Amino acid sequence: MKLGYAILTAGLLVGGALSTNALAGETLFSNYVFAVGPAGQNGALWAFSRDGSYSGLTLLNFNVSSKGAVVTEATAQAQVETDTLSAARYEIFDDDFAERRRIPAVYAGSKLGLLLPMFSLDENGRLSQPAGYYSVRDLRNIIENPLDEPVDEDTLQKQPMMYATSGFAYDSTAKRLWVARGALGVMVHDMSGKKNVDTTFVLNLKTNKLEVPKKNAELDLENNPEIFDVRLHPETGDLWLATAKGLWVKSSGGLKNVSKNLKDSRVTGLWMGGSPLQIIAETNYKKKDNVVGGLWRIYGEKNKDFVKVDFLDTAGKVQKKDIYDEADYTVGNVAFIGKTAYVLVHAIGGSISGYLKLDSLGARAWEKDDDGKLQWLYGYETGATDRKAVIMSMCAFPLSKNRTGLAIATYGNGVSVSADSGATWSVVLNRAKLSNNLGSIRMVPSVIVSPGEESLVSYKLDKESKVTIEVFSYDMRKVRTIVKDAVRNADASRSSNPKEDYWDGRDDHGKDCTMGVYYIRVKDNHGHIGWGKAMTLGGNFR
Repeated sequence: MKLGYAILTAGLLVGGALSTNALAGETLFSNYVFAVGPAGQNGALWAFSRDGSYSGLTLLNFNVSSKGAVVTEATAQAQVETDTLSAARYEIFDDDFAERRRIPAVYAGSKLGLLLPMFSLDENGRLSQPAGYYSVRDLRNIIENPLDEPVDEDTLQKQPMMYATSGFAYDSTAKRLWVARGALGVMVHDMSGKKNVDTTFVLNLKTNKLEVPKKNAELDLENNPEIFDVRLHPETGDLWLATAKGLWVKSSGGLKNVSKNLKDSRVTGLWMGGSPLQIIAETNYKKKDNVVGGLWRIYGEKNKDFVKVDFLDTAGKVQKKDIYDEADYTVGNVAFIGKTAYVLVHAIGGSISGYLKLDSLGARAWEKDDDGKLQWLYGYETGATDRKAVIMSMCAFPLSKNRTGLAIATYGNGVSVSADSGATWSVVLNRAKLSNNLGSIRMVPSVIVSPGEESLVSYKLDKESKVTIEVFSYDMRKVRTIVKDAVRNADASRSSNPKEDYWDGRDDHGKDCTMGVYYIRVKDNHGHIGWGKAMTLGGNFR
């Protein structure tokens, strides 16, 4: 199954630090992780991943060592019940619309657990049909919650993502779960009585009320705009709605549009948190062939209404250009720790991803490169991952009683966790056991499919060695020397250097090797030799 993005060619680590204490064996369902979310206990984290046709959830448990490093204590996995349902849709990378490119993952307390969207197979056999949502209470209780689609079949097949689940908000006091459903408005799952009741509401711009639509009523997006996200204000408990016609708040005083600056905007995402409280909103719409996006916020008492986020250079000077729109960013998730918001973004139509750090003044550049270009995105270059991979999801979670952790999910490089607000990271991978002294060589992944995809050469040494890695064709003709006499350390889990020990399917001249199986030889300066193999689909298939 084609999933879209490929892992990018590795480059030089220029900032940050990476800890490997969290590396352990058989820790994830797959290294292609689409979402991470809190599990409701200190040190516990959910990770949703998919490999090929199957999806699964891993419960990760962490501890923080006396030196502040993140250590994996225990893990457990469970496969999603069938291969016809998933929390990640087929075309997740290909859509221009912000609300369709993210996977909402919200922890809603012990009664509901982690909430994720749910997709089923469409008529073409692809996971693209909105089907409701998952409620993950524990590994024995991954509950499927199918939702009715009160629209005709033709409309649903042509534009299914108009009705996808794109946001959750749980009111623990009233025992109500609010689910944003795009063109279908918002669904309320009421658990306050003896019997759970689901009710769908639409926003009526004529009456400024949430109303139950009439049976068999046709869609009227002019008067009943799409609802893309829902949040409960952490201080007032009011319900906030991100809609195609601005931001609305439902309180005891009724329903009203609360932002003059975003009154008629297509608000596709909404996030709240931190101290002082930050409220971050995203706008996104298509104008001809161009996608126009904006990042807005209210910061504590500083702003009375939403203002665009400022981008500052390394000297603190505000940039005149709208950097967010210029870069074609869309928000994946937002994590809050104290005064800082960590905003995960992806570039539309490309493989660029990373997170912005927003303080009271805005997003600050962390570097100006040799070409004079400012760098605002944190990611591989700052040590968040040890291989260059697309960051899919991000969250904050209670790592210990007095410490909040950051976690990011990546497409191909597992999960990274930080105990110090992103200064250093530990990477958690699904790692098959390896034998010492090159006794077993594993290529991860074993098939190179997409342009620039990397297959990691995995091996283990019991003492420091000089390692040479070479690639041979089926007739044992050497086509590539990856490293020669490179110093590698002994390691109880794996001695590979992920930034160097990989094959990208190319020969020594940088040309794509033809489709086929290739053999990878790893030898050290102590007489040990190990062999692995990988398949590439070749240049003609890229």
